[in-house]
Amino acid sequence: MLKVGLTGGIGAGKSEVSRLLVECGAVLIDADRIAREVVAPGTPGLAAVVDAFGEEILTEDGGLDRPKLGSIVFADAAELATLNAIVHPLVGERSRELEEAAAEDAVVLHDVPLLTENGLAPLYDLVIVVDASADTQLDRLVRLRGMTEEDARARMAAQATREERRAIADIVIDNDVPLAELEQRVREVWSELVRRSGASRAEQRKPSADR
Repeated sequence: MLKVGLTGGIGAGKSEVSRLLVECGAVLIDADRIAREVVAPGTPGLAAVVDAFGEEILTEDGGLDRPKLGSIVFADAAELATLNAIVHPLVGERSRELEEAAAEDAVVLHDVPLLTENGLAPLYDLVIVVDASADTQLDRLVRLRGMTEEDARARMAAQATREERRAIADIVIDNDVPLAELEQRVREVWSELVRRSGASRAEQRKPSADR
């Protein structure tokens, strides 16, 4: 098994890259999706979030009001740390369960938005960073996600810098390019992942010197 960490700033296009890698054959473990699951209605995770932030972060039907919670935590580093302390251990536990269920020869892709911020790079065999300029990120968040420019800038500022993400990368995928170029780059990266996965399995099969 080759464990790959995938990260990138908000609006960098990480989800598109993960989709393309899954099409190539990767097994995806999506931290964002799991983060939603662990705070679904009726879960201990949601109860803990309500204890920390109050019932005003709930919708009328008892679900989590993500825009409301986001407006609180992305404007206050201490509040964001409180939320992360609740959610991250739950996400980590579920991610490990899914990884253990994958095939022995799988390329397991962990899509982790805050991989850099939380110092998680050592958990993976290699790290892929999806990189885009701040202008590209801002445009995508405002034009495609409907955020206000103020909200988009606040969310970008709450994350690691572009330079910090690139510093932990084994592979960088530039997403300031047309889709056709991105698809070609992802195919090249997939070939590299398959090569490394094969090398890893060969190393595991190699007899030790004291046998």
